[in-house]
Amino acid sequence: MTISPRRYRAITVGALVGLMVIVVTGAAVRLTGSGLGCRDWPQCSDERLIDVSSGHAAIEQINRLFTGLVAVAVIAAVLGSLWRQPRRRDLTILSLGLVAGVVGQIVLGGVTVLVDLHPLAVQAHFLLSMILVADAVVLVHRAGEPDKGNRTRAVTTVTARLTWLVALATGVALVTGTVVTGAGPHAGDEEARRFDVAISEAARVHGISVTIALLLAVGLAFRLSRHDEDRPQLQAPLSTWIFVGLLQAAVGYTQYFNDVPPLLVGIHVAGATLLWAMTVRLVLAIHVVAIEPRTVERPAPGLVASGGR
Repeated sequence: MTISPRRYRAITVGALVGLMVIVVTGAAVRLTGSGLGCRDWPQCSDERLIDVSSGHAAIEQINRLFTGLVAVAVIAAVLGSLWRQPRRRDLTILSLGLVAGVVGQIVLGGVTVLVDLHPLAVQAHFLLSMILVADAVVLVHRAGEPDKGNRTRAVTTVTARLTWLVALATGVALVTGTVVTGAGPHAGDEEARRFDVAISEAARVHGISVTIALLLAVGLAFRLSRHDEDRPQLQAPLSTWIFVGLLQAAVGYTQYFNDVPPLLVGIHVAGATLLWAMTVRLVLAIHVVAIEPRTVERPAPGLVASGGR
């Protein structure tokens, strides 16, 4: 069985979408207080593998079912990398990374239930999801690149370093955001433990990290306006990043000053996932694969002349 590069890229996009959606469904479990809707793992309870006797149990099991669907999409990405013609080692390695991450998520999800939604376990669960999303974004990007060519940096050194600073600041904002979650009211269950830190202090640190990331992105945009050679490569992904980042900041402040309603928190989680994917895409835009032009060997003039006689 063989598949074309174009079809394989479509498979990788499906895996990426699934991995991003499952972050939101996982947040829905927590925001509806259904984190311990199933008190056991992998079964829902000691007596039943599947239990929909309560709304919380049904929500938790829908999320587990969707995890299975995502696992199928990830396996399809691995098999597709083996069937793709031409086969590429980098795509296979990246797709296997998705499999390892999903297995880790399943195990960590079980641990999270067994430790009664300890905030450290919930935090690790989300951050591992972000690693998976990053891997999937790289896989989609690589699957769309030419099969042959040399990877070269397409921007100046200063622009590349500033782009990496934006990515680093965004990563810090994600981590501090999980601390706010661990200190906030939406634990997934009324009896779940919380971080021993004031949510106002955690939110202040998170807000500062978000502001730094936005200022760095604006600084990068200003540099692009002064350097025409870098602008074509980064302008589109950076503009999208700034747009999503500003929306995220607006939603974050709105939810904080309105007693963190669950719906806005869910939107904020979805926005954070999208912003992280855009961050990885921005970093990937630093490099391009340059296809070397074919060299056509021309016969010597003497041979041409002799061939014509």
